[in-house]
Amino acid sequence: MNWFTSFLTSSIGKKILMATSGLFLISFLIVHTSINAMIFFNDGGKLFTHWAHFMATNLIIRTIEVVLVAVFILHIIQGLLLWRQNKNARPVRYYVNKQAANSSWYSRSMTLLGTLILLFLVIHTRNFWIPNRTNQFLYGEELPLYEMMLSKFHNPVEVLIYLFGCFSLFWHLLHGFRSSFQSLGLSHVKYNGVITFIGVSFSVLVPLLLAMMPVSIYLNLIR
Repeated sequence: MNWFTSFLTSSIGKKILMATSGLFLISFLIVHTSINAMIFFNDGGKLFTHWAHFMATNLIIRTIEVVLVAVFILHIIQGLLLWRQNKNARPVRYYVNKQAANSSWYSRSMTLLGTLILLFLVIHTRNFWIPNRTNQFLYGEELPLYEMMLSKFHNPVEVLIYLFGCFSLFWHLLHGFRSSFQSLGLSHVKYNGVITFIGVSFSVLVPLLLAMMPVSIYLNLIR
C-alpha cells in the first residue's frame, strides 16, 4: 500500500490523477451540454424539462453526482498541488524571463483559468443546482428550471458572467484535453493529429453551445 501512496503523491501520480479526473469532468460536460441544448428545440421547455427531471430523479445519476463533486474537488486539489510543486521547483526567477518561448499562455495559466472556472461554477450552482436540490430535499419538488433560465438570462449582467465563464472554459479545455492524453501516455505521433483535432473541436463546440444559451434567451430567440 505504501508504494501506491508514494505513486499518488509523486509528480507522475499527481499528473495521472489530474488527467483522469479531467477526462471524467469532460464526460460530464458532454452530458450537461447535451441536456441544456434541448432548449434550442424552442418547444416551451418541454424536452429540456423532461430530461432535467430524469437527471434530477434517477438514482444512478444522483449517485454519479456525488462522485462528480468528489472528482471535481480532487481535480482542483491536484491542480493546486501541481502548481505549487512547479513553483517550488524553480524558486528563483531567471534574470531574463522568456516564458513565451517555452510554453503557450494558456499552458502557463491553467491555475488561473481553473480558478476563474471555479468562481463561475459557484455562481452557476447557486443559480440553479443548489436551489433545485434544496427544494427537492425540503419539499420533494423540483423547481421550474426552464422558467428560471428565462428569467435569469434576461439580466445582461448574468449573461456577461456566463460568457466570461464559457470563455475561461474554452481556454482551459484547449490545453487540458490534449494534456490529459499526454499525461496518460496516450500521446503518439500517429494519433496526435486526431487527438489535437478532437480536443480543439471539443474546446470550441462545448463552450460555444453553452454561451449561445444565455445569449439566445436574452435576445428572445428562445421563449
